[in-house]
Amino acid sequence: MNFIETKLPGVIIVEPKIFKDERGYFYESYNKAEFNLHGLGYNFVQDNQSMSSYGVVRGLHCQTGEHAQTKLVRCLYGNVLDVAVDFRLGSPTFGKYVAVELSGENKKQLLIPRGFLHGFSVLSPTAVFAYKCDNFYNKRSEFGIRYDDPDINVDWRIPADKIIVSEKDKLAKRLQDVINHGR
Repeated sequence: MNFIETKLPGVIIVEPKIFKDERGYFYESYNKAEFNLHGLGYNFVQDNQSMSSYGVVRGLHCQTGEHAQTKLVRCLYGNVLDVAVDFRLGSPTFGKYVAVELSGENKKQLLIPRGFLHGFSVLSPTAVFAYKCDNFYNKRSEFGIRYDDPDINVDWRIPADKIIVSEKDKLAKRLQDVINHGR
């Protein structure tokens, strides 16, 4: 596996070694010993999976407090634009984001540590998305920032009139609300 640093400290692109032949392919999507060797000793406790259609934007989400989560995300089928936003108050990169295209074809993964918001947009007709979490889901600790927050200004690579977002995500706070009034 290759572990590639991004411009946000701790957010890492993971590229597996893919072995292809006439039968298809094989690769390790996760190897705890390999992650530990790179100082990424997370204890993943929950796997999640979603299926979405073109234009769906899910995010920007995180869990806060003792229920915060590190996520290792990947796209099993289709293409998504995956986004991590630094949400650590006082961080020099607070409010900055990285975006990486993940697909069933490229098999890249993105490691998103605690303290970062996460979201993705679906670029293909459908996409199946999976992720590992190092903490269990807790509804009371859910938190979100609007996907279209102008202070973050994510280019989701979907025309505005084609974006499909949940009601919850439409009602999320703006980054300035958090800066001015807290979470």
